[in-house]
Amino acid sequence: MSPDKMVHMANQIATFFKSQPGDDKAEKVANHLTDFWEPRMRDQLQDYVAHGGEGLDQDVLEAVRLIS
Repeated sequence: MSPDKMVHMANQIATFFKSQPGDDKAEKVANHLTDFWEPRMRDQLQDYVAHGGEGLDQDVLEAVRLIS
């Protein structure tokens, strides 16, 4: 998947969980990524974050740390 599409999709997930109650947004994003993204997609996201994670929402960056 293109990095731009991956960033867009991950940020959409974070945006959704920002509208939900609670202070565990990153955990919810991590759970969603684990449940619905295939391992290759998660690996690509983790690699992208390891190389700076440009354009990713802060909750996505934290979520990737939680699933690593």
